[in-house]
Amino acid sequence: MENEQNLPPKSMKDNIVAMLKEKSAIKQLVYDNTFEMFSMLKDVLHELINDVNDEIFDTDRRIKLDYRDRGKFEAEAKIAEDILIFSMHSNIFEFDRDHSVRKTSYVQKNRLNSYCGIISIYNFLSDSFKYNRINDLGYLIGRIFINREKHFFVEGKRQMNSLNNFSSQIINEEEIRIILEKAIYYALHFDLLTPPYDTVKIATVEQLNAKIENGKLQTGKRLGFRFETDDILL
Repeated sequence: MENEQNLPPKSMKDNIVAMLKEKSAIKQLVYDNTFEMFSMLKDVLHELINDVNDEIFDTDRRIKLDYRDRGKFEAEAKIAEDILIFSMHSNIFEFDRDHSVRKTSYVQKNRLNSYCGIISIYNFLSDSFKYNRINDLGYLIGRIFINREKHFFVEGKRQMNSLNNFSSQIINEEEIRIILEKAIYYALHFDLLTPPYDTVKIATVEQLNAKIENGKLQTGKRLGFRFETDDILL
């Protein structure tokens, strides 16, 4: 058998073909998995909202939950005065060399396992959309990473330990429902606080006119506070 050292070097074209067959094919598989799971997430979210509405049907109708499909890559859940936006990115990502996922045995055994699709969960105030307050703030409360084998983990302030189960956790309807329930609970638990007096004691005429006309002074759940000090419960 001819020694590999005596084999002719691969041409650039050979390298391109090899990369297309391996890396690009894997990325396409990851995309398909992520899109499949995002479609499942939409169905589970819709079902969960209906289940919750059935439990609160005899309470104030203004706290009724609503679901809206915002297109191929987005879904929305209105939860009382909050809105959760679920957004799937159309691209596939690799982690930087210092990220914890690169240090797991699962990824070290096969680097291709680290390519992931991302589904992000954002929390906004529902009034921000109702009154078109385009400067209002929303917060990323969690990110779901899904790879070629449908393994997943959720990134959030308290959820990095889920990375330990990346090699065994398989995304499915049950896991998605758990993630959704935690996201909804977090949004309800994450209250709007009064901004510090010094941050709002001066306003321009333009700001006040905008407020009078449309209520558009910037609002966010932690306006004037450091969001990083809060614990994300995902």
